[in-house]
Amino acid sequence: MTREFSGKTEQEAINKAIEELHIEREDFDVEVIDNGRRGLFKKADVKILVHVDTDDESDNKLNVIEAFSDFESKENEDGEEDDTVYEVDEDLETKVCNFLKEITNYMGFDANISVESRKGKKILISINSDDSKLVIGKNGRNLDSLQVLVNAYSVKINPDRKIILDSEGYKVRHDEKLVHGAYKVAQVVKKTGRSRLLPPMNPYERRLVHTALGDITGIETKSEGEGLIKQIRVSLKSGFNHKGRYRR
Repeated sequence: MTREFSGKTEQEAINKAIEELHIEREDFDVEVIDNGRRGLFKKADVKILVHVDTDDESDNKLNVIEAFSDFESKENEDGEEDDTVYEVDEDLETKVCNFLKEITNYMGFDANISVESRKGKKILISINSDDSKLVIGKNGRNLDSLQVLVNAYSVKINPDRKIILDSEGYKVRHDEKLVHGAYKVAQVVKKTGRSRLLPPMNPYERRLVHTALGDITGIETKSEGEGLIKQIRVSLKSGFNHKGRYRR
């Protein structure tokens, strides 16, 4: 994905990109296409192109779906994935999209609501709008709240489906960053042999991390705490040394 931004300085343009796209500086490359110089007494805005790597975005969306868990306290974080083949529930999808359309209208902005993909009983719905910043909210809080509200609505229609909401690819980028950070911590644990606690997470985020780190040899994860928001402890499995090798 490539987007153009402008500002009085290059840094101001970069800050605009970070705020609007909800990404960190290390997540994109910058190309200056206009340095804003127009002579001794004239100066225009600096213009940049922001390049965000989205080559694997489609696959990442499916990974998000596979790692999705309930937002209730009784979710099974470490359970097996549901491989059941479900028929497309067009009635549910239509009602959910209409429900979301009504909510966004009440919030005061126009949005395009569409079903992006399906995996098992999970349905990924995209909310695209010129006001995507409001849809997402600070640290994705508005998007999370909408997701909880929509699932509370959809469960009354079809309790066998779970709805995932995304806007402008925010959730994909957020989850990539979350998993990347968890991988880094796992490598530190393997190197030092000392367990580490990850930041507090909701059930969906914990399931994502449990799934991602489950394939690392010698590493185990366990949720700690009470309520919906808990922390994950990353540690070496019993019998493995600090290099992640099994002790004979």
